[in-house]
Amino acid sequence: MNNHPLKNIIKLQKQNIPVGIYSACTANPYVLEACMQKAKETNSILLIEATANQVDQYGGYTGMKPKDFVQFVYDLAKEVGLKKEYIILGGDHLGPLTFTSYDEDKAMLEAEELIRQYVLAGFSKIHIDTSMKVNSDDKNARLSDEIIAKRGARLAKVAEEAFKEYKKLNPNAIHPVYIVGSEVPIPGGSQDIVDTGVQVTKVEDFRKTVEAFKQAFENENLNDAWQEVIGVVVQPGVEEKDSGCTEYDREKAKELMASISEYPNLVFEGHSTDYQTKIKLRELVEDGVGILKVGPGLTFAMREALFALSFIEKELYKNTNVKQSNFMEVLDEAMLENPKYFSKHYHGSENEIALKRKYSFSDRSRYYMPLEKVINAKNILLENLKDGVPLNLLSQFMPIQYTKVRENILKNNPHDLILDRIKNTIDEYLYASHQEKLNK
Repeated sequence: MNNHPLKNIIKLQKQNIPVGIYSACTANPYVLEACMQKAKETNSILLIEATANQVDQYGGYTGMKPKDFVQFVYDLAKEVGLKKEYIILGGDHLGPLTFTSYDEDKAMLEAEELIRQYVLAGFSKIHIDTSMKVNSDDKNARLSDEIIAKRGARLAKVAEEAFKEYKKLNPNAIHPVYIVGSEVPIPGGSQDIVDTGVQVTKVEDFRKTVEAFKQAFENENLNDAWQEVIGVVVQPGVEEKDSGCTEYDREKAKELMASISEYPNLVFEGHSTDYQTKIKLRELVEDGVGILKVGPGLTFAMREALFALSFIEKELYKNTNVKQSNFMEVLDEAMLENPKYFSKHYHGSENEIALKRKYSFSDRSRYYMPLEKVINAKNILLENLKDGVPLNLLSQFMPIQYTKVRENILKNNPHDLILDRIKNTIDEYLYASHQEKLNK
């Protein structure tokens, strides 16, 4: 394979064939397993991305460095029976995101090492994001397109050099493709107390971004690398909220979407597409968004399944001596013990914040799932239901899975029930993207 599979999106999009791909931005084992099973079932390419705060040279919040994440994904794929050739690994928001407390020199050196480790680990889709201010930037002035692009080109140069090194050990490796721009809230979701609404990227701003990056690449003698830039992040007018989302309105975005036709080698990358309906997702792909990023929407589905099983456990073992997991309570305790992952994101009264900890669409609870106490509670829950869920309770709390169990297309065990709930969400992205066409 000499050509990067994601370049096929551009080829098809420019022929007015609405094909894209969803990007699973997560390190959650349940979610990744569900995605892999779906890729295997549909014979389609799977794009998995790690973000700069999840995985970095220091381990990120997952404790994994880039090479560790690659091994983690491939080990899981082996268990599922999905060939590595069907997986594309990407790095999201790679730049000084987690190093903004440093002045430019140190922040950019750290960002360079971050990019270098991602490329050397085998990630082949690199989102270069230098849109955030570092400590030495003027707090009162907008970061110019030229500075953002200059820093981005600097990181692209490091990526190119790292790939040459990687290619020596992996002669069949495909050249990484690059995504530039960042017209979205910071990774993890908005921290604004007041919802100011989502603004569609202005066409002139999109054009300026492309021109600034192209010029910056030329200044660094990266003309060949510019040919590997396949996408630009824009805001098409979508974003999840605590209890809903801003739906895509193609009328509001029509001028922006029409402008992509001016660039024969580019598509749009859409972030925060979580919780859009499958119809809206398909409209995004039809209008030029080739890559649909989703993260909280997938872990939210997993959390829903775990909560459903927890409610089932409470009903099943009420007034018995069976030790219950108290999964929901343990998870909430873990969040309250260390509020740093949700405190800046959840606002309101004590009761409102308590509700958001459990049910917010931004799903900050995902940060607490890897904790030992939460894992232990989950294991008790799964053990208590290992012999299957009574059909009457399954119908009450997981009606879609109930029907599949009755039709003998889904096994009645906690693990498979959780994965199938996640697949409900994946199916909506597959409906929208037609990504099975990418490897044909």
